[in-house]
Amino acid sequence: MEQRSKKSAELYHLLLERGYPEVFCGQVTQMLHTDWTAQRMIGYLSHYKKLPMGEVADEMLSILSDRDRIMEKKELERVNASWNEYLNT
Repeated sequence: MEQRSKKSAELYHLLLERGYPEVFCGQVTQMLHTDWTAQRMIGYLSHYKKLPMGEVADEMLSILSDRDRIMEKKELERVNASWNEYLNT
């Protein structure tokens, strides 16, 4: 299991304060264990008082999908830069 960030711990306590089950809070923050992903969820939750667990889970999946697309884009940029360097030598 990966170490949770400071923001992830903040998200955990926010979810608990809003009445979500402890197991659910733990699962969400285990998946959103970085400052970036946890902050995105905190920002999303700041617009609502209480959401159904399904909506929180859907947003978590959306955040993870965005993170994966960003990581893939950065990897493709790195590969492209390496290829261009190869072509220019």
